[in-house]
Amino acid sequence: MAIPLMPKATAVWLVENTTLNFVQIAEFCGLHPLEVQAIADDEVAVGMIGIDPITSGQLTREEIAQVEGDKNARLEMAASDVPRPVARGRGPRYTPVAKRQDKPDCVAWLLRNHPELTDGQISRLIGTTKPTINAIRDRSHWNSPNLRPRSPVDLGLCTRLELATATAKAVKAGRKPAEFAAMPLPD
Repeated sequence: MAIPLMPKATAVWLVENTTLNFVQIAEFCGLHPLEVQAIADDEVAVGMIGIDPITSGQLTREEIAQVEGDKNARLEMAASDVPRPVARGRGPRYTPVAKRQDKPDCVAWLLRNHPELTDGQISRLIGTTKPTINAIRDRSHWNSPNLRPRSPVDLGLCTRLELATATAKAVKAGRKPAEFAAMPLPD
């Protein structure tokens, strides 16, 4: 069940302006009935300005009047014409400027220690491009002589869990892990 945008402020308004019982308000706002009782006793949310769920389109006056008459009835969120915001999926993450120069070092480390990872997996894991990965692999990267392979986990570009998940996915797809890889490791 959907709850109001600001549940405590909505509960404050419902306590002050309706005769709904604590259980009805608590279920609508997603709070515990004792918390609603504490709001009514001015122990919680002291000084908080209540938000009117009628003007925000979350309830109608008729529904509040109907539920006030029946103590067993429950309030339900009114259907809205406005589309609800959707949570974005996992997109590219921000890398601080100070850590951007570490990406080629991490790519070199991954190519050496985890040759089973595909370029796409490395790209998603660290947030780099496939041309950069290929340039580091064939030593045509502009900073190739100065690269020091370092772990992306130690540098904070990915978590140990993300690296383990990517490695497990690569092994499950049939690529050989580093200790059994037949290909020579880069220097």
